[in-house]
Amino acid sequence: MDSQHLSVHIRRSVDAVYDYASNPANLPEWAAGLSAGIAYEDGQWVSDSPMGRVSVEMAENNPYGILDHWVTTADGDTFYNPVRVIEAEGGSEVVFTLRRQPDMSDDAYEADAIAIVTDLATLKGLLEKR
Repeated sequence: MDSQHLSVHIRRSVDAVYDYASNPANLPEWAAGLSAGIAYEDGQWVSDSPMGRVSVEMAENNPYGILDHWVTTADGDTFYNPVRVIEAEGGSEVVFTLRRQPDMSDDAYEADAIAIVTDLATLKGLLEKR
């Protein structure tokens, strides 16, 4: 399976980035590729996304900057997305590992990469204004 690491440097501490990005309620503010709106229903986070209605499960809060999350579509397909917030000079770096899904076209893979880079840039912009 092909994968690529997409990252952004943010001039904020690891804790500040992690605290904001780990809260699913904040997803609509920065993750347009995943969430146009999100709600906590029946014990899970659900969102209207470009893939339709999805549920989002975030990794347990942790001191390691792990923001992994699982997105499950209405069809029951689950996609695992590894994400890390790591210390970097002058702030932190958010690293998203994009994995090509089976039978995914080159165009779809590139579109996913563009959406993720756009979302990471939005996250950077929001957090650096705080």
